[in-house]
Amino acid sequence: MIDHITIHVADLDASTAFYTRALAPLGYALLLKGEQFAGFGAGGKHDFTLAVGTPIAPVHVAFRAQGRADVRAFYEAAVSAGGADNGPPGVRADYHPDYYGAFVRDPDGHNVEAVCHAAYLG
Repeated sequence: MIDHITIHVADLDASTAFYTRALAPLGYALLLKGEQFAGFGAGGKHDFTLAVGTPIAPVHVAFRAQGRADVRAFYEAAVSAGGADNGPPGVRADYHPDYYGAFVRDPDGHNVEAVCHAAYLG
């Protein structure tokens, strides 16, 4: 089980604004912020942190969504916050038949995903 992940960003304020909007549909909120970092989480503990620094190669971070509507809401929020489309919401059957995800590039080019693994019940 992963306890937390940190990614480096060039502009902390821009990235904080992006992730605040993009992750809200998934229940994530900005929980703490300092001059050099911002911590996001759901349920009171931050598990996703932005740190000022030179972004190393773009990373892929996937956030679990409760349902397909949450994946779509993430995608819409992330794009409206300035993220670049990297794969609209949809089934990715090459992963498994119920894999429903959406992908957006953040301000530093990191590939951010929301994914739901639950079977579609209509």
